[in-house]
Amino acid sequence: MRKSILICFMLLAAVQGFAQRRTLMATQYREFRPSVITFSDGHKSRQSLTNVFLKNSSLLFMRGENAMEANMDNIVAVDFEGDRSYVVIDKQMAYLVDSVGSNALYCIELFDQESYERNLRNNVNISSLDFSSDQLGTTTVDLNTEEDYKMPVFQHFFIYYNGQYIKVHERELKRKLPKDKVVMMRRIMALPDFSWQSTESLKQLLKAISVKSEE
Repeated sequence: MRKSILICFMLLAAVQGFAQRRTLMATQYREFRPSVITFSDGHKSRQSLTNVFLKNSSLLFMRGENAMEANMDNIVAVDFEGDRSYVVIDKQMAYLVDSVGSNALYCIELFDQESYERNLRNNVNISSLDFSSDQLGTTTVDLNTEEDYKMPVFQHFFIYYNGQYIKVHERELKRKLPKDKVVMMRRIMALPDFSWQSTESLKQLLKAISVKSEE
């Protein structure tokens, strides 16, 4: 029994370790703002009122008085004017944290879906719409949340290396990085303040694996 309780506490601590902040908002930005959307065919579209839906890190935009969730199948990048640049990884929006040469560190922010759905004042909507003219297949969503309930936001990191997105996880990186880069990664991991949940640690890791090998 005592062993089971200990395991539960360890699992809870591990989950809480990934929570970086808590929010009352269902969106990345308090106010909708302009952005330029790039589609898979190279077409670009400027939208005046857009946001990031933290439920699944998808693109939101306003259609009249309705917040619309875009179909992410055809979107490859979103640049919020004067702020973050996002790429789409596995249909989720990941913002640029840092870059070294052609390599880069990206972050996807999500809150727990069960918490979100449990604390909605109204059910997530209703209708599905298809605006083929601007390539945004959409659904309307309800962005209201309980005012006194803050949802934990979790960060999921990816490293763009040698033309591919690699999930920031020791096993995944060991499997996909060249051997000399794995050696560099281990050196960074050995630092006393290294953490897989620390943005600064991951920036150090990105820099280390981006250094050119000596001839």
